[in-house]
Amino acid sequence: MGRYRPPQPKSTAIITAWGFAQLQRELKAIWKKRAEVTQALAAAAAEGDRSENAEYIYRKKELRELDRRIRYLQKRLPDLQVVRERPTDESRVRFAAWVWLENAAEERACYRLVGPDETGLHPGGISVDAPLAKALLGKGVDDEVQVRTPAGTREWWLLAIHYQPPEAPPSPPAEPMEQ
Repeated sequence: MGRYRPPQPKSTAIITAWGFAQLQRELKAIWKKRAEVTQALAAAAAEGDRSENAEYIYRKKELRELDRRIRYLQKRLPDLQVVRERPTDESRVRFAAWVWLENAAEERACYRLVGPDETGLHPGGISVDAPLAKALLGKGVDDEVQVRTPAGTREWWLLAIHYQPPEAPPSPPAEPMEQ
């Protein structure tokens, strides 16, 4: 059996201004780290036999990983569209919205809809490409959201929508909103 895997579908190329700045900072930090790793690699290579030199092998692997991330960021950053403005209709869920949800078991969750490149940067950040985010887009407060999962369909009710900067997310509503 072959090793061929079809290419992954391209992810949405949008990002918040904060997320874009974080990725730019990451790229700068990786370049600095790369310089340190290169120096350590040169020192390890100068020690002699490279076939049994664990430091040399480790540094080569580390350099490969850094170069891979640098290539990805240099290719991805110019393609990203930075969304800086809040939507005109803030009563509906759009990109960069903080949403509070509740299910039938009265479990609450708070998520922020962000670009796929910044999901790990935000606590509670979910990609706009995720099934839950796709189901939420365009919904308003008190709307029911159904999401298909491998375990079955899950239902959520939208309690609140806010568009606040990621540095100061608003606190979730204390009580469910009356219907």
